[in-house]
Amino acid sequence: MKPLQSARILLLLAIGTDAAWAEPANAEIAAADLSRTITALDQKVFDAYNRCDLDAFGSYFSPTVEFYHDNGGATFDRATVVANTRKYICNKVRRELVPGTLKVYPIKDFGAIEEGEHRFCELASGACEGSAKFVMVWQLKDGQWQMTRVLSYGHRALTDAEKAALGHGSGK
Repeated sequence: MKPLQSARILLLLAIGTDAAWAEPANAEIAAADLSRTITALDQKVFDAYNRCDLDAFGSYFSPTVEFYHDNGGATFDRATVVANTRKYICNKVRRELVPGTLKVYPIKDFGAIEEGEHRFCELASGACEGSAKFVMVWQLKDGQWQMTRVLSYGHRALTDAEKAALGHGSGK
């Protein structure tokens, strides 16, 4: 191999290596930004949910949202999601995200998937009694993020150990 060819190959390898290093770094930055965005949206959605600000809460859902709840069934529009929240949630329970469970994954040219676990606490007693897993599909359209699909599943009672860790022991 001629010295000039060797130099060109080394240069191409070096350029390719630098580009390969730069791409993951940019992807990591983009993933971190997306995670911060979706985490902030989760906080805003459930702040409105907990305060029963149904206008704000509803604004985070597509008009044609599909909401699948393992105990409550399926709904296919924002108005029903809001009505069910009014009927079953307002002035009854609050939602708390379980720390360390929120994960965000990008969807190319669409938005993001959010998954995690949350618990529900009775407003009257303050005791957290139940837990569930969730998946939310967010779409970024015309500069606005909205949920297009929601899965709420695995609803269960908290164990005595989980309650005790929260300071809501069973007294047993």
